[in-house]
Amino acid sequence: MNLADPNGSRLLVLAGGLVGAAGVALSAAAAHRGGTFTGTAASFLLMHAPVFLAIGLVGANRWLRMASLVLLVGLVLFAGDLLARDFLGSRLFPTSAPIGGTLLIVGWLAIAISALARPRS
Repeated sequence: MNLADPNGSRLLVLAGGLVGAAGVALSAAAAHRGGTFTGTAASFLLMHAPVFLAIGLVGANRWLRMASLVLLVGLVLFAGDLLARDFLGSRLFPTSAPIGGTLLIVGWLAIAISALARPRS
């Protein structure tokens, strides 16, 4: 399996599957063990998984793929910080959640802006 395809589509489909699986597993963990942060992280993972799948399957333009990668990094930082709080009792690093949240917002705005990008001829 070559994940380094020229448009990054396979990597985004892989990310969507892994993010979705993690979201389901963490939802179960939150239900059985508790943990407000775990439940929030699970919700964020589950709501973003379809985005990565859709962008990966559509084979979108470069702007949209880059926006989805920003979204993925933001998601990892944000959810990672929440999970570290519940499972490790400390933060991932001091500003990981705010940086991750900001990247999530920037990623979503970049996805919206990608609709204005002119297709290459």
